[in-house]
Amino acid sequence: MTGSVWAQRKMVVLGALGFASGLPLYLTSRTLQAWMRTAHVDLTTIGIFSLVALPYSLKFLWAPFIDRYVPPFLGRRRGWLVLTQIGLLAAIAAMALQDPARGLTLLAVNALVIAFFSASQDIVIDAYRTDVLSEREMGAGAAIWVTGYRVALLATGALAFILADRMSWPMVYLVLAGLVILGLGASLLAPEPAGGVPPQSFRDAIVLPFRDFFERAGGRRMTLVLVFVVLFKLPDYLAASIATPFLLDAGFSQTDIGAIQGGLGIAVTIAGALAGGVLVARLGINRSLWIVGLLQALSNLGYFGLALVGRHYPFLLGAIVVENFCGGLVAAGFMAFLMSVCSIRFSATQYALLSSLMGVSRDVLVAPAGGIAQATGWPGFFLITLAAAIPGMLMLPVLAPWTGGSTVAAAHPD
Repeated sequence: MTGSVWAQRKMVVLGALGFASGLPLYLTSRTLQAWMRTAHVDLTTIGIFSLVALPYSLKFLWAPFIDRYVPPFLGRRRGWLVLTQIGLLAAIAAMALQDPARGLTLLAVNALVIAFFSASQDIVIDAYRTDVLSEREMGAGAAIWVTGYRVALLATGALAFILADRMSWPMVYLVLAGLVILGLGASLLAPEPAGGVPPQSFRDAIVLPFRDFFERAGGRRMTLVLVFVVLFKLPDYLAASIATPFLLDAGFSQTDIGAIQGGLGIAVTIAGALAGGVLVARLGINRSLWIVGLLQALSNLGYFGLALVGRHYPFLLGAIVVENFCGGLVAAGFMAFLMSVCSIRFSATQYALLSSLMGVSRDVLVAPAGGIAQATGWPGFFLITLAAAIPGMLMLPVLAPWTGGSTVAAAHPD
C-alpha cells in the first residue's frame, strides 16, 4: 500500500503547491531586507518592515470567507487557488516597479499585498491538502508538500541572491514572479476534492467550524487537542529559536553555520519529511506521533552534547543532521495529525485556526528562551528543551492511543 500512496497525481500536485506556498515567504522578509539594505535603507526601517508579515498570523480572520464562497470556475478549492496565485503573480511582478531609495510607502503596500495573497494561498492549499488526502495518505502528502516548500526556500533564499549579483533587484523579483506559474499550472491540473458542501451562510462559515470541532469528540477532549497543538512542537521551536546564537557562542563561524545548518540542514529536513511520510503510511498517525514526538525530544541531546564539547566539527555535523532529520519527521507526522482533525466542509477555517495556535508556540512561548539560556547556560537550556516534550507526550494516550486506529478527534478516518 505504501508505494501506491506515493504514486498518485495528487502527490505531484502537492509538491508543486508546497513550492508555491514557500515561494513568497522570503520575498517579503530576507530577500526584501537585502534589497533595502543595498539601497541604504536604515536598519530601524528594515526592522519595522517585518510587520508586513501580519497576514500570516491573521489569516484565520478571512478563512471562513474561503470556506463559504465558491468561485464560478474550477470548484471551491482549485478556483481559489487560481485566484490567489494570479494575485501573487501580479503583486510580485509589481515589485519590479518599486525603488526602496525613493518610495518606501509604496514598497510597504506592495509587500503587504504579497503577504496577503500568500497567506490566502496558504489557507486554500492547507484546505486542499486536507480535503484530497485520506488519513493514511496524509503523512506522504505532508512530506511531499514540505519537500516542495523547502525547495522554494532554497530558490528564494539562494537563487535570488545569486541573481542579484548579476541583475538589478527589480529584475530579480520579475524572474521570481515567473516561478508562480509552476503553482498555477499545478492548480489547473489538480483533481478537485470530492464532497465538502460549503456552509449556507457566512454566519454558518464562522460558527459551524467551531461547533463541529467541539461536538465531534466532546468539549473537554477537543480543548485538550488545542493545548496539544500549542505544546507538541515546543521542544523543536525552543531549540531552533536560538540555535544560531548558540553555534556562534560555541566558536563556529558564520560560514560554518550557513553551509552546515542552512545547506545540509535543509536537505536533511527534506529526507526526514519523506521518511515521516513513509512512517505515517505504514503505522498510521497515532503511532507515528509517539515515535516522532520521542525522537523530537531526544534530537536536542545533540545540541546538549555539543554544548559540553564546544567547537567540534564532527559533533556539529552529527547534531545538525540528527536535529533536522527529526524535525522533518515531526513536520510530516504533526501535519498529518492537523489534517486529520479538520472536517472537509470547514477545512480552510479549522486548519487556519490550528496553524495560528502553532504560531503561539513558535512565536510567543519561545520568547523567554534567550533569558533561560543565559540563566542556566547552554547545557542546562537544552536539557530544559528535552523536558518541554513531556506535556505533549503525556497527552498522547488520550488523543492518539498507541492501539487506536485514528486520533480521537479525527474528522474523516479511513
